[in-house]
Amino acid sequence: MFHVIRRWAGAPMAEGARRLAREFLRSTARADEVQRDRLLSLTRRHAQSDFGREHGFASIQSPEDYRKRVPIRDYEGMEPYLARVREGQTSALFGPNTDVMMFAMTSGTTARPKTIPVTRESLNAYRDGWKIWGILAFDAHEGMLRDGMRPILQLASDWRETSTSAGIPCGAITGLTAAMQHPLVRLNYCMPPAASRIKQVEAKYYVALRLSVARNLGAIIAANPSTLLGIARLGDREKETLIRDLHDGRIDPKWEIPDDVRKSLRLRTRFRRPRTARRLEEVVNRTGRLLPKDYWTDLQLVANWTGGTMGAYLKQFGDVFGEAPIRDPGLIASEGRMTIPVEDHSPAGILDYQHHYFEFIPEDAEDDDQPETLGAADLVEGRRYFILLTTAGGLYRYQIRDLVQCVGFEGRAPLLTFLNKGSHISSMTGEKLSEFQVVAALKTVQADLGLTLGSYIVLPTWGDPPCYSLLVESDDLPGHVDLRTLADRVDRELCRHNVEYENKRETQRLGPVQVRRIVAGSWTDFRARRLASTGGTLEQYKQPCLLSDLKVISTFTFDQEPKHFGAA
Repeated sequence: MFHVIRRWAGAPMAEGARRLAREFLRSTARADEVQRDRLLSLTRRHAQSDFGREHGFASIQSPEDYRKRVPIRDYEGMEPYLARVREGQTSALFGPNTDVMMFAMTSGTTARPKTIPVTRESLNAYRDGWKIWGILAFDAHEGMLRDGMRPILQLASDWRETSTSAGIPCGAITGLTAAMQHPLVRLNYCMPPAASRIKQVEAKYYVALRLSVARNLGAIIAANPSTLLGIARLGDREKETLIRDLHDGRIDPKWEIPDDVRKSLRLRTRFRRPRTARRLEEVVNRTGRLLPKDYWTDLQLVANWTGGTMGAYLKQFGDVFGEAPIRDPGLIASEGRMTIPVEDHSPAGILDYQHHYFEFIPEDAEDDDQPETLGAADLVEGRRYFILLTTAGGLYRYQIRDLVQCVGFEGRAPLLTFLNKGSHISSMTGEKLSEFQVVAALKTVQADLGLTLGSYIVLPTWGDPPCYSLLVESDDLPGHVDLRTLADRVDRELCRHNVEYENKRETQRLGPVQVRRIVAGSWTDFRARRLASTGGTLEQYKQPCLLSDLKVISTFTFDQEPKHFGAA
């Protein structure tokens, strides 16, 4: 019955998404005009805001006017205005009758999480971007829409995790979009909105499996590939529990699930699934494992990030998910969607030129006080740029510090691939660790342990799971220093400064910090290599405390074999 309803009701919804996608692709021929119109629409809409009056929005007639009147800002530069909006003063950033529905929370470069306003207009832009991406992906894999849309597994988090002093919810925008889904659309999703309130990560992963393994899943979607691998590993580890729960029609009480959420899930889990349980038992008896490729045997699509450091995870996907094609969901953040990929096995996506206004800073001008920027149509194929966003969520010329490369054009809209979070931010699993946080953590640890490190650097290190390595020259570490204690203290301080790093450590998507001794004289050699590659001068050189490149660690010589120190 539900299958018939989904097929009947889903057709007009799919056709509405196709209309959006057709218009998006057709308008790439005049993407520069659409961008200009989008900018002027935003400045006129919010001209009566305090920010708009201070920066002369009412007299802005062109992108050139906008660049002259509005300086580039990062999150700290926007914070005084955002603080007022959190207190209910929406006029700080928005014009009359703007509905601020929530704040999306994400890790900032300091210890305080960022709060990004989500207005009704910016939420509609977010949802339309997903509709365009989704219908292009699903139509490209005809099995997704065969006899109605196939089930989808996509995780969301709580959009009402906390609230501001004015009572505005703060949390994850994914939770809000799940809560606002049309009831008939929701039938296609394995996870109900209530599941977004499960805080314990492994409990959420288990519920995701419990609700999806009995269905003929068509797609699994998660931005970070480490999430998908985490779900698969949990299913293999907990295969006996999963099979028993399917057979008995329950969810084992050992999982930390709020009572009201568990009660609501009962509506979906109360039915016994002996046939599914037997099928999974047969898989385990035959292979000794329980992996997605054996229980989602007709998976049409796996969606996760493939660019930047995320590509390192993909080598494991064939063994776990089989031959299912991989479609990058695009460069998307709490601040807004930036790209919409249209092909499998490629991180490249078309700039989402319809919903936000974008500017681009050439990579070599990143450290300029107010660098000259380029419009989307003026990029050069092969060059690298930092993105600036102007959005309906109250961000104006916002420096998000995402480094992208232009790899071509679709009409007048650039095709972009994500490279990394900038030279001062590293993100292997979505933790967005900043150099500011590393410096603050090491300052505290050195003071507590009575250490003085002449130089150090923290580098991403690939492994299963990946981790960060703190490199220190041997001469800087006195013999009495216990490396296990040092590593553990650094790890705990990074957790204190970065909530997303803490989450990735708790869920074991990141391993503990390693402290590794490098041979004396390493910093001299490192400086020479960097100056040779950048063409800078010795007087301009600044020793980085954090880099995002996974390859850098291989250029050092170590005093001893690496050991995994720190919290398990």
